[in-house]
Amino acid sequence: QVQVVESGGGLVQAGGSLRLSCAASGSIFSIIAMGWYRQAPGKERELVASIRSGGSTNYADSVKGRFTISRENAKNTVILQMNSLKPEDTAVYYCQADAIALGRGRADYWGQGTQVTVSS
Repeated sequence: QVQVVESGGGLVQAGGSLRLSCAASGSIFSIIAMGWYRQAPGKERELVASIRSGGSTNYADSVKGRFTISRENAKNTVILQMNSLKPEDTAVYYCQADAIALGRGRADYWGQGTQVTVSS
């Protein structure tokens, strides 16, 4: 099995910064990509940013230029640095790992989520 654990998040004023960290562990053969998604109340879950094992990244238009995703491959860890935060960034942020687990094949694994609240 693969476990995904997030840390970071919290309450910050508009214009501030937060750093989210996510670590995948367990019976991992290979990680294809890792990413951050978010879900605000009454809205669908949406992609924030993702990074593939080769380093290529993808960002939602709403966060380009403000958020940066990075990865430590050796540690199966991904970081989301969030700057210039806006109230509309308020949501529960989920980490996702697209991974091949030993004996289980490829699947998406999700963390429990961490709350990010940006006050105006």
